[in-house]
Amino acid sequence: MPTSAAARRPRTVAAVPAGPKREAILRAATDVFASRGFFNAQVADVARLAGVAAGTVYLYFRSKDDLLVSIFERTMSEALAEGQRAVADVRDPAERLRRLARLHLARLGRDRNLAVVFQVELRQSTKFMERFSSTLLRDYLGLIRAVIADGQAAGLFRASLKPTAAAKMFFGALDEMATNWILSRRRYSLEADADAVVDLFVNGARGR
Repeated sequence: MPTSAAARRPRTVAAVPAGPKREAILRAATDVFASRGFFNAQVADVARLAGVAAGTVYLYFRSKDDLLVSIFERTMSEALAEGQRAVADVRDPAERLRRLARLHLARLGRDRNLAVVFQVELRQSTKFMERFSSTLLRDYLGLIRAVIADGQAAGLFRASLKPTAAAKMFFGALDEMATNWILSRRRYSLEADADAVVDLFVNGARGR
Protein backbone atom coordinates (compact mmCIF):
# COMPACT_ATOMS: atom_id res chain seq x y z
CA MET A 1 0.00 0.00 0.00
CA PRO A 2 1.53 3.40 -0.95
CA THR A 3 2.72 5.64 1.83
CA SER A 4 0.64 8.78 2.26
CA ALA A 5 2.18 12.23 1.78
CA ALA A 6 1.56 13.01 5.43
CA ALA A 7 3.45 9.93 6.53
CA ARG A 8 6.41 10.83 4.31
CA ARG A 9 6.82 14.27 5.88
CA PRO A 10 9.52 14.41 8.57
CA ARG A 11 8.21 14.66 12.10
CA THR A 12 8.67 18.10 13.61
CA VAL A 13 8.89 19.08 17.23
CA ALA A 14 6.06 21.23 18.50
CA ALA A 15 7.00 24.66 19.78
CA VAL A 16 7.57 23.99 23.47
CA PRO A 17 8.82 26.90 25.56
CA ALA A 18 12.20 26.54 27.24
CA GLY A 19 12.01 25.90 30.94
CA PRO A 20 13.33 23.84 33.85
CA LYS A 21 12.35 20.53 32.25
CA ARG A 22 14.25 21.27 29.04
CA GLU A 23 17.27 22.36 31.05
CA ALA A 24 17.08 19.18 33.14
CA ILE A 25 17.07 17.09 29.96
CA LEU A 26 20.09 18.93 28.55
CA ARG A 27 21.93 18.51 31.84
CA ALA A 28 21.14 14.82 31.87
CA ALA A 29 22.22 14.46 28.23
CA THR A 30 25.55 16.12 29.01
CA ASP A 31 26.17 13.73 31.90
CA VAL A 32 25.06 10.64 30.00
CA PHE A 33 27.08 11.46 26.87
CA ALA A 34 30.16 12.11 29.00
CA SER A 35 29.86 8.88 30.99
CA ARG A 36 28.63 6.44 28.33
CA GLY A 37 29.81 8.09 25.13
CA PHE A 38 27.45 9.68 22.63
CA PHE A 39 27.16 6.68 20.32
CA ASN A 40 26.56 4.23 23.18
CA ALA A 41 24.02 6.42 24.96
CA GLN A 42 20.29 6.04 24.48
CA VAL A 43 17.55 8.65 24.76
CA ALA A 44 16.02 6.41 27.44
CA ASP A 45 19.21 6.84 29.50
CA VAL A 46 18.84 10.60 29.28
CA ALA A 47 15.17 10.49 30.21
CA ARG A 48 15.85 8.25 33.19
CA LEU A 49 18.52 10.56 34.58
CA ALA A 50 16.36 13.63 33.96
CA GLY A 51 13.44 11.99 35.77
CA VAL A 52 11.06 12.19 32.82
CA ALA A 53 9.41 9.75 30.44
CA ALA A 54 11.26 9.01 27.23
CA GLY A 55 8.41 10.53 25.25
CA THR A 56 8.85 13.80 27.11
CA VAL A 57 12.35 14.17 25.66
CA TYR A 58 10.83 14.18 22.18
CA LEU A 59 8.61 17.11 23.08
CA TYR A 60 11.75 19.23 23.26
CA PHE A 61 14.26 17.48 20.97
CA ARG A 62 13.89 15.62 17.69
CA SER A 63 16.54 12.99 18.38
CA LYS A 64 19.71 12.12 20.23
CA ASP A 65 21.61 14.09 17.57
CA ASP A 66 19.44 17.10 18.33
CA LEU A 67 20.37 16.82 22.01
CA LEU A 68 24.07 16.99 21.15
CA VAL A 69 23.54 19.92 18.80
CA SER A 70 21.51 21.74 21.45
CA ILE A 71 24.24 21.27 24.06
CA PHE A 72 26.76 22.77 21.66
CA GLU A 73 24.55 25.65 20.54
CA ARG A 74 23.52 26.65 24.04
CA THR A 75 27.04 26.52 25.41
CA MET A 76 28.60 28.37 22.49
CA SER A 77 25.88 31.02 22.52
CA GLU A 78 26.51 31.61 26.22
CA ALA A 79 30.28 31.67 25.69
CA LEU A 80 29.99 34.15 22.82
CA ALA A 81 27.69 36.49 24.75
CA GLU A 82 29.84 36.27 27.89
CA GLY A 83 33.00 36.91 25.89
CA GLN A 84 31.51 39.94 24.17
CA ARG A 85 30.51 41.42 27.52
CA ALA A 86 33.88 40.69 29.07
CA VAL A 87 35.90 42.58 26.45
CA ALA A 88 33.44 45.34 25.57
CA ASP A 89 35.04 47.98 27.82
CA VAL A 90 38.66 46.78 27.62
CA ARG A 91 40.98 48.61 25.24
CA ASP A 92 44.21 46.65 25.69
CA PRO A 93 44.20 43.74 23.19
CA ALA A 94 46.42 41.54 25.39
CA GLU A 95 44.06 41.95 28.33
CA ARG A 96 41.08 41.19 26.09
CA LEU A 97 42.76 37.95 24.99
CA ARG A 98 43.48 37.12 28.61
CA ARG A 99 39.84 37.60 29.59
CA LEU A 100 38.63 35.45 26.71
CA ALA A 101 41.12 32.71 27.58
CA ARG A 102 40.16 32.69 31.24
CA LEU A 103 36.45 32.58 30.45
CA HIS A 104 36.96 29.77 27.94
CA LEU A 105 38.92 27.54 30.31
CA ALA A 106 36.87 28.47 33.38
CA ARG A 107 33.63 27.41 31.65
CA LEU A 108 35.01 23.95 30.86
CA GLY A 109 36.95 23.69 34.10
CA ARG A 110 33.88 24.01 36.29
CA ASP A 111 31.93 21.34 34.41
CA ARG A 112 34.05 18.29 33.61
CA ASN A 113 31.23 16.41 31.85
CA LEU A 114 30.60 19.36 29.57
CA ALA A 115 34.31 19.46 28.82
CA VAL A 116 34.28 15.77 27.90
CA VAL A 117 31.34 16.29 25.55
CA PHE A 118 33.05 19.27 23.90
CA GLN A 119 36.57 17.90 23.70
CA VAL A 120 35.79 14.26 22.94
CA GLU A 121 32.23 13.40 21.98
CA LEU A 122 31.70 16.25 19.53
CA ARG A 123 34.87 15.22 17.67
CA GLN A 124 33.63 11.71 16.90
CA SER A 125 31.58 12.72 13.87
CA THR A 126 32.72 14.63 10.79
CA LYS A 127 29.07 15.58 10.22
CA PHE A 128 28.89 17.35 13.55
CA MET A 129 32.27 19.02 13.15
CA GLU A 130 31.41 20.42 9.72
CA ARG A 131 28.14 21.82 11.02
CA PHE A 132 29.66 23.35 14.13
CA SER A 133 32.60 24.88 12.29
CA SER A 134 30.28 26.86 10.04
CA THR A 135 28.03 28.33 12.72
CA LEU A 136 28.64 29.54 16.26
CA LEU A 137 32.25 28.39 16.33
CA ARG A 138 32.93 30.70 13.38
CA ASP A 139 31.41 33.59 15.32
CA TYR A 140 33.46 32.71 18.39
CA LEU A 141 36.65 32.66 16.33
CA GLY A 142 35.56 35.99 14.86
CA LEU A 143 35.53 37.48 18.35
CA ILE A 144 39.15 36.40 18.85
CA ARG A 145 40.08 37.55 15.35
CA ALA A 146 38.75 41.05 16.05
CA VAL A 147 40.96 41.33 19.14
CA ILE A 148 44.02 40.27 17.15
CA ALA A 149 43.22 42.75 14.38
CA ASP A 150 42.92 45.50 16.99
CA GLY A 151 46.27 44.39 18.38
CA GLN A 152 47.80 44.83 14.95
CA ALA A 153 46.33 48.31 14.65
CA ALA A 154 47.79 49.17 18.06
CA GLY A 155 51.21 47.85 17.10
CA LEU A 156 51.11 44.98 19.60
CA PHE A 157 51.15 42.31 16.89
CA ARG A 158 53.10 42.45 13.63
CA ALA A 159 51.18 43.58 10.57
CA SER A 160 52.10 40.47 8.56
CA LEU A 161 50.14 38.23 10.92
CA LYS A 162 46.98 36.75 9.41
CA PRO A 163 44.25 37.43 12.01
CA THR A 164 42.07 34.48 11.03
CA ALA A 165 44.94 31.99 11.21
CA ALA A 166 46.15 33.51 14.46
CA ALA A 167 42.66 33.25 15.99
CA LYS A 168 42.52 29.56 15.10
CA MET A 169 45.96 29.01 16.66
CA PHE A 170 44.92 30.80 19.85
CA PHE A 171 41.71 28.79 20.07
CA GLY A 172 43.66 25.62 19.31
CA ALA A 173 46.02 26.26 22.21
CA LEU A 174 43.11 26.67 24.62
CA ASP A 175 41.46 23.62 23.12
CA GLU A 176 44.56 21.51 23.72
CA MET A 177 44.89 22.69 27.31
CA ALA A 178 41.29 21.62 27.93
CA THR A 179 41.89 18.21 26.38
CA ASN A 180 45.02 17.66 28.46
CA TRP A 181 43.07 18.62 31.58
CA ILE A 182 40.46 15.97 30.84
CA LEU A 183 43.07 13.27 30.22
CA SER A 184 45.29 14.15 33.18
CA ARG A 185 45.07 12.13 36.35
CA ARG A 186 45.99 15.24 38.29
CA ARG A 187 43.28 17.57 39.51
CA TYR A 188 44.17 21.22 38.97
CA SER A 189 42.60 24.50 37.93
CA LEU A 190 42.12 24.58 34.17
CA GLU A 191 41.56 28.34 34.24
CA ALA A 192 45.09 28.77 35.64
CA ASP A 193 46.47 27.65 32.25
CA ALA A 194 44.99 30.70 30.52
CA ASP A 195 47.79 33.11 31.43
CA ALA A 196 50.48 30.79 30.06
CA VAL A 197 48.66 30.53 26.72
CA VAL A 198 48.20 34.30 26.44
CA ASP A 199 51.76 35.10 27.51
CA LEU A 200 53.23 32.73 24.93
CA PHE A 201 50.91 34.05 22.24
CA VAL A 202 51.62 37.70 22.97
CA ASN A 203 55.31 37.53 23.88
CA GLY A 204 56.49 34.48 21.96
CA ALA A 205 59.03 31.92 23.16
CA ARG A 206 62.14 33.96 22.36
CA GLY A 207 64.38 34.83 25.31
CA ARG A 208 64.70 38.46 26.26
